Amino acid sequence: MSPSPSPAEAEPRRTSARGRPPLVVSVEGGLLRGDLAAEATLAFLRENPLRIFTVLGWLLRGPAALRRRLAARNDINVGALPVNRDLVEMAEAEHAGGREVHLVTAADPATAARIARRFGFVGGVVAGGGVAELRGDARARALRERFPGGFAYAGGAAEDLPVWRAAQEAVAVEPRGRTLRAIESIRAPLAVIPRRPLGLRTVAKAARVHQWAKNALVAVPLVLGGRAFDPDAWATVLIGFLLLGLLASSTYVLNDLWDLDDDRGHWSKKDRAFASGRLPILAGLTAAPLGIAVALAGAAMLGAATLASFLAYLAVTVAYSFRLKRVAVLDVFTLAALFTLRLVIGIALAGVPGSPWLLVFSMFIFASLSFAKRHTEMVRVARSGADKASGRGYVAADAPFLIGMGVATGMSAVLVMVLYLINEAFRAGFYTTPAALWTFPCVLFLWLGRVWVLSGRDELHDDPVAFAVRDKPSLALGAVMALAFVAAVLPRSLAFW
Repeated sequence: MSPSPSPAEAEPRRTSARGRPPLVVSVEGGLLRGDLAAEATLAFLRENPLRIFTVLGWLLRGPAALRRRLAARNDINVGALPVNRDLVEMAEAEHAGGREVHLVTAADPATAARIARRFGFVGGVVAGGGVAELRGDARARALRERFPGGFAYAGGAAEDLPVWRAAQEAVAVEPRGRTLRAIESIRAPLAVIPRRPLGLRTVAKAARVHQWAKNALVAVPLVLGGRAFDPDAWATVLIGFLLLGLLASSTYVLNDLWDLDDDRGHWSKKDRAFASGRLPILAGLTAAPLGIAVALAGAAMLGAATLASFLAYLAVTVAYSFRLKRVAVLDVFTLAALFTLRLVIGIALAGVPGSPWLLVFSMFIFASLSFAKRHTEMVRVARSGADKASGRGYVAADAPFLIGMGVATGMSAVLVMVLYLINEAFRAGFYTTPAALWTFPCVLFLWLGRVWVLSGRDELHDDPVAFAVRDKPSLALGAVMALAFVAAVLPRSLAFW
């Protein structure tokens, strides 16, 4: 039987071929991991972020009105939606054993039919029709009409309790404890697919807490500005570091929500919390604005300059996530600018004069690392047999260009470092033994050489910064630089040189 769009159009089925009642699988909270309404909203907003005001207007008329409006603009990529693999395998086994399997969803008929076509075991669909909210009692009535001979129901939402009361058999799909106890009070479940614990690790990965290491750049102006031994300055910088981490995590969540389709087609990003369905989209849509608001409020308390730099960081990050990341070369420039803005934030927090040498050096070094990230992606795109990376402005043939630009900007960073030492560092009274600073360009040259050799061999992690904090040779070179800096600022009587 081909998928049917609504209960009224479906021919009633009393029992499956082998006498067992048909298995009806809920799409929401069952077959799919995620919320179809949230997916449709994001798909609508991706075409134009300013449509958020249109969505809010529809939402004021109620959730049903929002679903109807979005149904008319059916842009969900149902083929990429994450599924509950355990439930899919169970449904496939039941179908192979001769049992009819149907889907039920509150989604519009067109979306429901597209979802059904994705699975070979589906014999029919009961869809909401975009008018009635096919949930709770309404869903129970629709299924009783469709299957007067009885049915088995697989779902996991608490609102499905009336459906389990109407069903002959129950399959509990990742139910919460209270929901499972309620189902068991009705009848013993035929099967229980247990809920996978969320865990702090999943949340931390979604927030990219490991990326907070990049925000340590806010402390660099304080150290280079001669306030390394000022505890009050360190306290302010630490608070700024935490607030910037919260802001960055919130923008990472927005970025992941915006890139759901692209991430689901990526070789590694498909396992991210939102792309895989481990975290609900609505949680991200709630947490991201809240985190941004808290971070900006905290920045305002630290001063106007800090707030202005936070707002600049937010604006550039949002522009990058929504558009600039898809423009070749400009995406790398924007990433380098975001790293440099961290230094600008550090200057505002520490209250020290900004160094043009430091900011120019930052642009070159982080442009090089960003080119390394893109080069790694393109090498893997070519290896997969594809020509273009999803959501990026590059093609596989750009790999030689990327490695050339990366090496050039990296060596430019080394040159800027040398010019800084000659024209500013050696003349500053802050360094007691400035000759020790010659270690910096030497170590930088060695480390960038290692990064680009590994990138050319396709042995580099997607993110060179994450690679640096795990790579033992990189950590050893960083320790050498730290010792050299200590030697440069120690009193001459204690210096190593």
